[in-house]
Amino acid sequence: MDLSDLRSLCRDQSGVVARRQILALNGAPHDIRRMLRRRDLTAVHKGVFVDHTGGLTWLQRAWAAILATAEFEEGSVEPKGSGLSHDSAIQIAESTGGADRGRMPIHVLVDAGRRIHAPAGVVVHRSRHFGDQMVTTVRPPRVRYEHALLDVASNASDPMESLALLSRAVGDRRTTAQRLLAVSHTRNRLPRRAWIEAVLEDVAAGTCSVLEHGYLARVVVPHGLPLPRRQRRETSPIGVVYRDAVYRNVLVELDGRLFHGDVGRRDADLDRDLFAAVAGSTTIRLGWGQVFRSPCRTAWALGAIVSMEGGRPGPHPCGPSCPVGRPLSAEDRGHQVA
Repeated sequence: MDLSDLRSLCRDQSGVVARRQILALNGAPHDIRRMLRRRDLTAVHKGVFVDHTGGLTWLQRAWAAILATAEFEEGSVEPKGSGLSHDSAIQIAESTGGADRGRMPIHVLVDAGRRIHAPAGVVVHRSRHFGDQMVTTVRPPRVRYEHALLDVASNASDPMESLALLSRAVGDRRTTAQRLLAVSHTRNRLPRRAWIEAVLEDVAAGTCSVLEHGYLARVVVPHGLPLPRRQRRETSPIGVVYRDAVYRNVLVELDGRLFHGDVGRRDADLDRDLFAAVAGSTTIRLGWGQVFRSPCRTAWALGAIVSMEGGRPGPHPCGPSCPVGRPLSAEDRGHQVA
């Protein structure tokens, strides 16, 4: 066996190598046993080794997961049929793999037809569309960025986690809402598809209909708040404006922006608020967090403001844990109430 070939392969794979690769380089089982005995190699998973002793970096753990779940053609050192997916594909694409994030498991994707035992610290996902989702021209191989984003966002336990993930990806210009939409349309199975695609369509079109619907369905109606006048047309010193929701002199503006950097839109919104105040109106801006993460707290606060406008009735609780109708406790103020 030519050791220079082995060293070159290890350098290409961050110091990680598979037994099948060593044999493809004309190594023999006794060569592997000798290198293990001399501690030139250390076992990571069954049939997968690293060229040092001590702890592994995130990238080495990623390579070890891929090599432990990959297939190898006879005499080839090229791993086939496995690549990073989900959070792991996002980490490597965003170059955040160096921070090991508490030794979180490595996620890999394989073809749906394969039956493999997941090694310790590795989560194996399967897809019938493995070939369409995988990028094999990069090292380590990984799922395409948009597919990985949609996989994680559609399975997040909290809708705000999905929004935060998508907003960071698009806000950092790593992808676009249009591209994510196009990829989502190619997926046969996508949990919470309707909600995610509706949000992406809003972002792509520059509207916030999902947020407006959520405001009515989660804040206003369940808590018995009076229905506002919606999309009221007004003429102001800055031109014609449309108010999202109006309660006499209280204007509720729904801010559907997920991404930073749009200075022009931000200035326009501040102008709207400024001239509303000149006209004697109070502007309240609500975003995704107020509507989808803490609708009850939002209803409690909004009800207190609206009830002061002409003696309107305040809100009522939407359920036994709802803080509406009682003073907010420290826990209510500091945590999600939904």
